[in-house]
Amino acid sequence: MREETLSEMAVAVLSTADGREKTRLSRTHAAKWFNLRNENKDLSIGEAKPPDRPSRPTQPELLDPRDVPKRKPGSPQGRIALLHAVAHIELNAVDLHWDLVARFAHEPMPMGFYDDWVRAADEESKHFNLVCDCLEAAGSHYGALPAHAGMWRAAEDTANDLMGRLAVVPMVLEARGLDVTPGMIEVFRRAGQDQAVAALETIYAEEVGHVAYGSKWFHFLCGRLDLDPKPVFHELVRKYFHGPLKPPFNDEKRAEAGLPPDFYWPLREPV
Repeated sequence: MREETLSEMAVAVLSTADGREKTRLSRTHAAKWFNLRNENKDLSIGEAKPPDRPSRPTQPELLDPRDVPKRKPGSPQGRIALLHAVAHIELNAVDLHWDLVARFAHEPMPMGFYDDWVRAADEESKHFNLVCDCLEAAGSHYGALPAHAGMWRAAEDTANDLMGRLAVVPMVLEARGLDVTPGMIEVFRRAGQDQAVAALETIYAEEVGHVAYGSKWFHFLCGRLDLDPKPVFHELVRKYFHGPLKPPFNDEKRAEAGLPPDFYWPLREPV
């Protein structure tokens, strides 16, 4: 019996609806991939067609971003809503990373490309479960509140453009997490919610790596094509990202992830 290819593993995760089960399968497949890599066994990326949209549980109800109730984190319910939003982002990130693996398996990329995105998917799976544990400790659960329906739009818009996907998902959307997470950590620290603080600090530390993977492979592709990365990044973000980038920016963490200010400041909201 042949080994399941990495693309088939990715599609299996994308086709699993329940969040806890999706992330369990994600972590199982990631562990299998790295075990094979460590044993220097022959590996197959393969090709398996990912779904246009990943499977999702019946809850949460997905709303237009304008219709999602605003979060007021000063109250216990506001903090639950904030955790719910983070859980939703992390679950989407699991699918985004596995989709990247399967959708662009036809592109000739070094094996390290797959290592990075499998590792990122594994970490996003851990993040989802950490935040779900916080929600359950607070008497809630993922799916109890409505959520943002637009998070898969970046994947749909860049379904045929690997450089566009790298520019918009890790280098814009995940970089935004570096900007806003310190403020969220402070909200939960002031409320004495140590479990949430620990979960968010783990997310904050590991998301730097995900942004760095995006920057690394974006620059790799630009180098392969003899392109200047900065103007290409600006062109792709203007093409695929809907609206300007919003400061304030976490310049220090963005730089740590390989994003210099002249990449994103020219894309900010006009003053």
